[in-house]
Amino acid sequence: MTKPILELQDVKTIVNKGTSNETMILKGINLKINAGDFITIVGTNGAGKSTLFNVIGGNLRADEGKILHDGKDITRTTEEQRTAFLARVFQDPKLGTAPRMTVAENMLLATKRGEHRYLIPRKLKPNMDRFTTLAATMNNGLENRMTTATGALSGGQRQALSFLMATLKRPDVLLLDEHTAALDPHTSFNLLHATNERITKDHLTALMITHHLEDALTYGNRLIVLKDGQIKADFRGAEKQQLTVKKLYQYFED
Repeated sequence: MTKPILELQDVKTIVNKGTSNETMILKGINLKINAGDFITIVGTNGAGKSTLFNVIGGNLRADEGKILHDGKDITRTTEEQRTAFLARVFQDPKLGTAPRMTVAENMLLATKRGEHRYLIPRKLKPNMDRFTTLAATMNNGLENRMTTATGALSGGQRQALSFLMATLKRPDVLLLDEHTAALDPHTSFNLLHATNERITKDHLTALMITHHLEDALTYGNRLIVLKDGQIKADFRGAEKQQLTVKKLYQYFED
């Protein structure tokens, strides 16, 4: 049997420990993620979606359980250590990029993700053609703004850059944390289409949180419903293809 690229074993997470507001957010998450999976994740506010990503990403420790990467226990590794194999795109377009650096400079910086960085020549010119070609796959004119400071980009272009930076080194696991939620519908649609194309073409393993049930049904080969800190459903294959918004909405009703 193929070993999962990432596995969560009975993961539990508690916030506000030792206070009257102590709360268990994740209540025994068991999840096997196989190489090439594109998993969409839906759930109500407070279901534990962002907490799940924070625990996988390493900026929040699991209080119980284990997290395995390619069979190796990474439960106690840091967020920085996990950047060697994991990348994340956040909801806010301002996160994930350096605003005073140009588009090309940001992309060059992304080539060093998970590595020790040294004071060496930038080697920007030899990479410019490759970076420009990659930017063109976003279909939003980003390739024409390679020498523009990132802070001067539109929200859609900046988020597209964040996505390119996250995928430039083909991470083992890509976390998309509502990465189109802050964009207008047209820009969101274009970025989702580009996202799907890149994940499919490069056979990336990705998890995507979304509040749009239609997007959860449209994209990916698996769909997970998270409710009250637990996985209530894990649809895949033909079962996911036959799923409807109406049936999925039932999980949001009390």
